[in-house]
Amino acid sequence: MIEVNRPDRATRRRRGKTDALDAESAARAVLSGRTTAVAKSGDGAVEMLRMVKVAKESAVKARAQATNQLRAVLVRADPCLRESLTGLGPVALMRRCAELPEAGMHDIHTAATAVLRTLARRVLALTEEIRAHQQRMAAIIADCAPRLLERHRIGPDTAATLLITAGDNPDRLASEAAFAALCGVNPIEASSGKTTRHRLNRGGDRRANSALYLIVLTRLSRDQRTRDYAERRTTEGKSKKEIIRCLKRYVAREVFPIILAALSPASTSTIAA
Repeated sequence: MIEVNRPDRATRRRRGKTDALDAESAARAVLSGRTTAVAKSGDGAVEMLRMVKVAKESAVKARAQATNQLRAVLVRADPCLRESLTGLGPVALMRRCAELPEAGMHDIHTAATAVLRTLARRVLALTEEIRAHQQRMAAIIADCAPRLLERHRIGPDTAATLLITAGDNPDRLASEAAFAALCGVNPIEASSGKTTRHRLNRGGDRRANSALYLIVLTRLSRDQRTRDYAERRTTEGKSKKEIIRCLKRYVAREVFPIILAALSPASTSTIAA
């Protein structure tokens, strides 16, 4: 399977845009040899990981929505009920609301009680669902790329994001520089005259870029080697943003060989056996 880039914008403006024209343009690009990139496959452990992560993100979004709705109802609830729930932490608040007595909707007080009870039980159920999805993600990564979780400050969420970006066939990427470009962390030349600088790359997979950013931030706060590097580059005149960009590039260089070794055809066949 070949991956085709989007058509030339000038040609699209002249000819218009239809599914038939797009299909013809893609076929001509493949037949002429202008497009040779291999498409990302979706038939292995990474595709399983992607589906679980989609379900988890949906549950997280639904939980946040239910939590906000519960707090909005609580603000307008009866003062006695509201005061009985004041000062509780998030978990204790949900458990206390879930234990409210079940009652019919006879007035404003009973209606608020019933709604708080329903929303709290929904939040607790979604929390259990999120925990189950998290465990499934960790198990899949432990099977297909356990070394990735062994790296400093890389957890299941960030590891899953990087694996999904690479796909089940990361060997289609020519080098770790190609993976860095895919994640949007490759430096883009922006030098002029005697000034040598690189600008921020706003392309690539922004979720992978965000995952690398989180890894770097965690290492800056808890990893001494990363702190020493940041201090050294600061004395050289680099800003914090520039240092983070450099570190994101180094993390991409660090994880790509691990992903490639874990998901290469040879290692995949060994795991299957």
